[in-house]
Amino acid sequence: MTRWAITADLNRCVGCQTCTAACKHANATAPGIQWRKVIDIETGTFPDVRRSFMPVGCMHCDDAPCLSVCPTQATQKRDDGIVTIDYDLCIGCAYCVVACPYQARSKVSTQSAAYGKGRRMRHEKLREDPARLNVAQKCNFCVDRIDTGLAAGLTPGVDADATPACVNSCIAGALTFGDIEEANSNVSQLLKENSHFVMHQDLNTGPGIFYLWDKVNHQPDITEPEMIAEPIAAAAISPQLQQSWDWRASANFIFGGAGTGLFIASAFAAFGGLNVMLPMLLALILVGLGLFCVWLEIGRPWRFLNVYRNAQTSWMTREAMIMMPFAATGLLALGLKSLVLGLVGAVFAFGFLYCQGQILKASKGIPAWRQPEIVPLILLTGLTEGLSLLILFIAATPANLQGMALALTLLICLRLLAWRRYRKALGAEAAPTATFKTLDRLEFNLSAPHQAAPALLAIIALFAGPLMPFLLGFAAFLALTSGWLFKYTLITKAAFNQGYAINHIPRRGAGEPARGIKPGWMTS
Repeated sequence: MTRWAITADLNRCVGCQTCTAACKHANATAPGIQWRKVIDIETGTFPDVRRSFMPVGCMHCDDAPCLSVCPTQATQKRDDGIVTIDYDLCIGCAYCVVACPYQARSKVSTQSAAYGKGRRMRHEKLREDPARLNVAQKCNFCVDRIDTGLAAGLTPGVDADATPACVNSCIAGALTFGDIEEANSNVSQLLKENSHFVMHQDLNTGPGIFYLWDKVNHQPDITEPEMIAEPIAAAAISPQLQQSWDWRASANFIFGGAGTGLFIASAFAAFGGLNVMLPMLLALILVGLGLFCVWLEIGRPWRFLNVYRNAQTSWMTREAMIMMPFAATGLLALGLKSLVLGLVGAVFAFGFLYCQGQILKASKGIPAWRQPEIVPLILLTGLTEGLSLLILFIAATPANLQGMALALTLLICLRLLAWRRYRKALGAEAAPTATFKTLDRLEFNLSAPHQAAPALLAIIALFAGPLMPFLLGFAAFLALTSGWLFKYTLITKAAFNQGYAINHIPRRGAGEPARGIKPGWMTS
């Protein structure tokens, strides 16, 4: 087997950005889009200051997170390890963008020019690629050069015509391309002779870019990079707030979670003799509204049927697929007034809600989402919101409000426990400093001080006599809005990406290697 890879010698790289320019020229990327770039890292304090340069881009991972989440199978990994994108299949959902821990993917929505609107240069007009608009794009290791070169009997990494443009252009000889499965290849020899690391090794993605930092016989004790919570002059490499999923994406989690929770609560309330036809109908409308908001956000909305192509691994595909039996059984339950069909619909609703939690968990590029504890938190938040909506619907009607008050109190307490487990797990693993700052603001989380009011009101309502509907309704309103605000914050305000990290500061001349840094990160 063949697996193409790049080695980047950090002792040689001078940060000239020639590889960046060569990549832009070879691939005609849009202004502001860099498939290959070099990050500038300054560490230490005066007078012991070090500066390093690190080429980054798509890592062509062995276990690529972007590949498993893609609902359309537009992202594929070839037998030689190169990860590609089929622009004709991609719907522009940007799920792969938030799943990538290396900030290697981007989505361009409008054609722009380097010198502003209406000032396109001749080569920009000639090399426009409309197929790349509103879809995901990234480095492909100049796969066309590799394939053409191989067909002509050339060796990638040895013959320039079969080698990626960034490697060909490197003036310092820092970049080398070759087959790491071939023991005698250029990259294999470099890996044997040099100490090396891959970025974000703890995520186990198996990156295809290896960073050389010292000769093997000089290798000091290996340590994890030092987390620096608030580094100075490291904004460009610290975690950044993701910009791919906005309020429309959060609306799917808000309305989808509340809608499925409402359907589940209604299905069980129906056995108590309540007329839940309107709440069930509202539940279906809310879930549909959430999916409509997603449709508004995707770059190629009229390709939406492609979302059903990857049920094997993509939770987004599974969410879309489970919506069909959920909607069908829900509508039948309404039309036939069937309690049994209502319960069947509730099972599908729970499955939809579970998919939403897994969608977030699968996004390896966002530390606040990828925690396994996010799944029960999303489930309990949706169930709490659903019951809250049902209470608001029936609070003024004769009903078993005592039972609902107890159920709401229980769900609020369970949601609080889920929040505490999630927050503890996030702090134990470490996360971007900005994520902690956002989530720990009282109005944005589900902690005890924030949940005390609805829980206490629900308990007081049990003994409030004629005031019970009002107090319980207010408790439900607080429980509902706190859940919605939390999910909006989780998707749009606390979703900082992985950022960059350098495991080891290279020797660089007469200096000595040093422990690397992970800027903008901390434990709880």
